[in-house]
Amino acid sequence: MGLDDKISNKAEDLKGKGKEAAGNATGDDQLRAEGQSDQASSAVKDGVEKVKDAASNIKDKLTGH
Repeated sequence: MGLDDKISNKAEDLKGKGKEAAGNATGDDQLRAEGQSDQASSAVKDGVEKVKDAASNIKDKLTGH
């Protein structure tokens, strides 16, 4: 995973945590749900990037790189 992807995913996660906290503090269920959605999206993207990295590492080992 590239550094840009890591930063982007972390920023999305933090944004989601902020929205969720604000939603909890104000009783805004929609904002809380948006925050949870942002966090879930970040986690999925992070997981996809990790799978890509693992596949690339396996390919490199098989081809001797």
